[in-house]
Amino acid sequence: MDKIWDPLRKKEVSLTPEERVRQWFIGVLEDCMKVPRHMMMSEVGMKFGTGVGSLLTKSSRKEFRADILVYDRSLRPLMVVECKRPEVELTEAVVQQALTYNRVLDVRYITITNGLKTIITVRKGDVFVPVAKAPLYEEMLGDAD
Repeated sequence: MDKIWDPLRKKEVSLTPEERVRQWFIGVLEDCMKVPRHMMMSEVGMKFGTGVGSLLTKSSRKEFRADILVYDRSLRPLMVVECKRPEVELTEAVVQQALTYNRVLDVRYITITNGLKTIITVRKGDVFVPVAKAPLYEEMLGDAD
């Protein structure tokens, strides 16, 4: 299988269709939205479960892996990006997957993309609403509830 350099993980990774979309969107974040590379991470693992702290049992936790996270200047998660292969439709199930990540991350922005279509949403109160155009990093930092 072909490989591609992931500038965020700083290593070569297998060039799957989803990885191609992820690398393309890292470029969008950096070149178009002006997100500094050091404020992004790819393939970020997290755990989500029911219960509190040490009361979590292994069977009640689920591990997730966010495709891309963008951080604010205080290193708090600002945006989570869920990447899908181009042939995967951006359905309600994909949106729900990203919303599940948000229960752990509490981000201001959620983005889903398959490389053909991209939906960027911003939190307004308790809901996420689509934005008209991709915001610049500086705009995202200043866009508080």
